[in-house]
Amino acid sequence: MQWRKLDVRSTIVFFRTEKCDGQIEGGFRPPDGVVLCSNNLGTWDQISTTVTHELVHAYDHCRAKDLDWSNCHHHACSEVRAANLSGDCNFLQEFNRGNFGLKNQHQVCVKRRAELSVNMNPNCKGRAKEAVNAVFDTCFKDTAPFDRIP
Repeated sequence: MQWRKLDVRSTIVFFRTEKCDGQIEGGFRPPDGVVLCSNNLGTWDQISTTVTHELVHAYDHCRAKDLDWSNCHHHACSEVRAANLSGDCNFLQEFNRGNFGLKNQHQVCVKRRAELSVNMNPNCKGRAKEAVNAVFDTCFKDTAPFDRIP
């Protein structure tokens, strides 16, 4: 597993649960770690997808020593990767959201989900779409720490 290649011994990653505002299911807050929103996670599938999504962010944070979460392009890349690799955009998830199409549906979903997340960053309000489009091709292809899209 590619996690072993990272020097994360000095990084403490932990999980906490909180009641969150809105529809947010979780988040990654360096240096605090992964937050799961107990009031918005109702099924094991939601928990699994959210944990995987947030752990992709944690991986990116450990891997990229200069990752700046206030930089819209950095944030967008991690959001593209997390949406792509976590199951956020699997067919059933999208069908349940009322979003389904046959042509490039996975990529369309990844872009939409990444834009939603980046737009919540106060430094990126109104600039999320541009940031996601700028990094999409490169970051979508980056499947680390997985060998391929799970």
